[in-house]
Amino acid sequence: MVGVMSVQEALEIARDKKLDLVEMSPDARVPVCKLMDYGKFKFQMQKKESEAKKKQHQQALKEVQLRPNIGSGDLATKLKAVMKFLEAGDKVKIVIRFKGREVVSPDLGQKLIEKVKEVVGENGAFEAMPKVNPRQMAVMIAPQKRKPKS
Repeated sequence: MVGVMSVQEALEIARDKKLDLVEMSPDARVPVCKLMDYGKFKFQMQKKESEAKKKQHQQALKEVQLRPNIGSGDLATKLKAVMKFLEAGDKVKIVIRFKGREVVSPDLGQKLIEKVKEVVGENGAFEAMPKVNPRQMAVMIAPQKRKPKS
C-alpha cells in the first residue's frame, strides 16, 4: 500500500522495480493500480482457467433402444446400463421400437416405461411424457442432482 500518487510517480516506481503498473479497478473513484509482473499474472490466470475446464463434466446424451416384447434378462441388462449412464451424469433417451403388429398395442410400450420408472426411481427424473410416433415411443431421463452427505 503506497497510497495516492500521480501516474508519473507510479510509473517511475514500476520502472525502478522492473515491474508493470496494472490498473485493477478503473471504475473506482480513485483508480486502483498494482505493481506486478503482468506476463506471470496472465500465465497464472490461464492455468486457473484450464484447471477449471478439466473439472467440468460435459453432459452427454445416451440412447437405449428397447422392444415391447423384450425378455426380463435383456431388460435387466439394458436397465443396468441406464443406471450406469445416470450415475455418470449423462442424460438417457429410451426408445421403444414397434415392429409389425406391435404398432397396434402401444400399451405394451407404456408398461415398459412404467417398469423403467420403477427401476430408475430416485436416480433419474423423467423430463416429459413419452413422445409417441407411429413406429416408436421415446422418453428422456435426466440424472438427479446428488445431495451431499453430511
